[in-house]
Amino acid sequence: MSVYRISYRYANSLMQLAEEKKIFKKVTDDAELIFNTLNSSKELRTVLKSPVVKLNDKKSLLQKIFEKKISLETASFVSFVVEKKREDILFDIFKEFIALADKKNGIVKAKVVSASDLNDQLRQRMIDDLSQKTNKKVSANYNVDSNLIGGFIVRIEDTVYDASVKHQLSLLRKKFSEEINLSNN
Repeated sequence: MSVYRISYRYANSLMQLAEEKKIFKKVTDDAELIFNTLNSSKELRTVLKSPVVKLNDKKSLLQKIFEKKISLETASFVSFVVEKKREDILFDIFKEFIALADKKNGIVKAKVVSASDLNDQLRQRMIDDLSQKTNKKVSANYNVDSNLIGGFIVRIEDTVYDASVKHQLSLLRKKFSEEINLSNN
């Protein structure tokens, strides 16, 4: 069975538990904390994937890191995942849980790459425009790439809006080369 399917099943189980106990918001906050911790610590992910490190050591390490920071239900879930020897996909499970939570809350993630850093006013305007376009709440992640020359690129799921000068120049170059080829015939 693929990692995606397994992580989806675990994430879905945690989602059902959170909804049953009416602690969805708390579990979502816990999931984001755990995901961000695992995402920022390659060493921790390596320890969790290591067959040399004992299960009890992994469990106690996770307890020490997250004690008093996450709910009892989330801590029990993490402990359950380790007992089932799935700690190596803990990162994937919480990534999938966050995706499920975003879908439930009507939130879509956007990756925005711009030629220069955008001020708060431009960021808010972009989020408002994207929210209107998608009919969903937009959560954006911003990066700067000076190779774009100017403008921006937005990626939402499988859709890309490319309003970069680099892209426009590429289209212009392609159009000119097609016109030159047509005039030579």
